[in-house]
Amino acid sequence: MASDYNQIIKDINSESFAPVYFLQGEETFYIDDIINNIENNALEESQRSFNQVVLYGKDTTLTDVIGAARRYPMMGERQVVIVKEAQEMRDWKNDDKQTLVVNYLENPLPSTILVFGYKYKTVDKRTKFGKSIEKHSVFLNAKKLYDNQVPDWIRNFCKSQGVKIDDSAVMMLSENIGNNLQRLANEIQKLLLNVKKDDAISAGMVQKYVGISKDYNIFELQKALSGLNKLKALKIANYFASNPSNNPLVLTIYSLFSYFSKLLLIHHAENKNEKALASLIGVNPFFVKEYMQAARNYPVGKVVQNIKYLHEADMQSKGIGYATKKEGPVLTELVYKLMN
Repeated sequence: MASDYNQIIKDINSESFAPVYFLQGEETFYIDDIINNIENNALEESQRSFNQVVLYGKDTTLTDVIGAARRYPMMGERQVVIVKEAQEMRDWKNDDKQTLVVNYLENPLPSTILVFGYKYKTVDKRTKFGKSIEKHSVFLNAKKLYDNQVPDWIRNFCKSQGVKIDDSAVMMLSENIGNNLQRLANEIQKLLLNVKKDDAISAGMVQKYVGISKDYNIFELQKALSGLNKLKALKIANYFASNPSNNPLVLTIYSLFSYFSKLLLIHHAENKNEKALASLIGVNPFFVKEYMQAARNYPVGKVVQNIKYLHEADMQSKGIGYATKKEGPVLTELVYKLMN
């Protein structure tokens, strides 16, 4: 049965376990986190050495997995069988092995918790095999978040950790890190070690502990662009160019593409109400005024042109159709073009 990440975690924390979990998809953070929660919560620590089996796809077969799942636990009420990197098993398309799995799914051993971590790929749900997996397991299709979903994810993750976070800190994390949920989770965990009880994570904390420069970051570059502050924008671009390892060009282009795409949405929006625009572009209403100012400074034709410049810079940095140039000159030329 299809389920979502939050519901699965909630059930695990309440010790409500299913016989089979099939976790697939591109967003590996969800897959890894569910597996970690099952590893840490399904059995007492004293039981794990003989009732918890961890297999790896490239080193095992479906026959081995089902054989392990059919064993009974030793001196306990349940056992856990986890298949990490399950997509690496070579016999997924073997008809006999598929039948073996389907037979187990239809009649799983109640004392076994069987978990498949099937990363980056998806099974074909149109096939009998795929339909059986979805029907007879807790089935998760973990998709990458869209950019406009990241701020809410950050807020909800902080809430699950029992801490509040300021809107400015949310935007700084989302703009600088993007939709890499594992890195976001790691950085938030780092912040949790430094936040005082009853305090909220602030932008200042993000700058200090995540290592984002107060004055030279993608958030400040976007603000400079939105206000047509050419001097500041070029200073930030030059700083990025001199520190490429901390400010990869590909991430800067990605963030700026997202930014100007939001401006394009604002230009074409029928409802220009701040609340409606905030929902449309996926930002907190607190930041909508900045985007509206940017939309006034960049007419729709200029926004379209800037998106073209961003595409060209991305191709240029990769040497696709252009002579390869170092990241620094590509970025400074790009920022100049965006504002002229």
